[in-house]
Amino acid sequence: MGDHSGALKPAPRLRVLHVYRTYLPETRGGVEHAIFQLCESLPREGITADVFTLSDSGVGEVMVGGHRVHRARRDWAPASTDLSAGGIGRFRRLARHYDLLHYHFPWPYMDLAHFLAAGGRPALVTYHSDIVRQRFLLHLYRPLMGRFLGAMARIIATSPEYAATSPVLARFRDKLRIIPFGLDEQAAPRADEAGLATWRARVGEGFFLFVGVLRYYKGLEFLLEAARGTRHRLVIAGDGPMRGRLEALAARPGMPPVVFTGRITEQDKAALFALCRAFVFPSHLRSEAFGVSLLEAALYGRAMVSCEISTGTSFVNLGGETGLVVPPADPPALRAALDRLAGDDALVRTMGAAARRRFERHFSAARMAAEHAALYREIIAARR
Repeated sequence: MGDHSGALKPAPRLRVLHVYRTYLPETRGGVEHAIFQLCESLPREGITADVFTLSDSGVGEVMVGGHRVHRARRDWAPASTDLSAGGIGRFRRLARHYDLLHYHFPWPYMDLAHFLAAGGRPALVTYHSDIVRQRFLLHLYRPLMGRFLGAMARIIATSPEYAATSPVLARFRDKLRIIPFGLDEQAAPRADEAGLATWRARVGEGFFLFVGVLRYYKGLEFLLEAARGTRHRLVIAGDGPMRGRLEALAARPGMPPVVFTGRITEQDKAALFALCRAFVFPSHLRSEAFGVSLLEAALYGRAMVSCEISTGTSFVNLGGETGLVVPPADPPALRAALDRLAGDDALVRTMGAAARRRFERHFSAARMAAEHAALYREIIAARR
């Protein structure tokens, strides 16, 4: 038999730990969805990806899809800054089993965990959003934030627009990489006849659809004001802290039919996209850094309406091509966009088809995973 001692051995499988303050199945925001897509897609690139997070359900380990989620107990959450008495110790024990740490900003507790417990592991961060609302706390946090971002091997921005307009990212141009989010089309559900019939009976067809967590920066109060006095039916899918206020606004005189669905399944979402006329995403603050729901609308070939807030929303939705882009917090402009799409079937079809083509070119989960995998290996190689 020949001597194979000099044969090339396969490269060892890289292990990456994603770190974010909340995660599935407890919360279902855009960041969580993006991390999920990465963790499910990276194994095809020879990379094992898991998640560390805090949870109201306590300490433990659960499987979400095909990856592990390591949880520490969330003890406090002042100003959305989730904290855990035992989290840093648990993170220290976990970190030693991974080759690379991938943080998701912002989360100040994570910054402390890195310096106290990462054990010198190489690390990078995806910068999801500037801190917009907590300006006083930002003043206190800024020194730690600067030190943390400066310690990262690379900083990922999710769109060229956000990279160009964030004053924080401007300080770290030499570390910056742009990798947009992506979705796995093969895993996206398709509406079945039973689901379509159920939702058609409940909400009809040809409505304007919003999907997302009902948060302060989603701009839904401006959408409701835009619809007031019109016949534009709205379906608002999702739940969140703004729901009560929004339902009260929707009950005012002069409002068209507005349906709040509450939290829905992925199969329900597919049915609503199939039945809607167009997708409306009125986020008006930079807290909306990308808009994963816009990607879903593009995947399903729907024309879009969004606001120009100099973030990734205008990278996904190209004004005049895949949909309409209007000024933020501007009900008359939103109303004009709804009027235009409501009255032009050909435009709706053309923009929906363009959105679908743009999704295919730029926003696949396979592309996102391949670009992350290459960056991970670049960081590891530089350390060696």
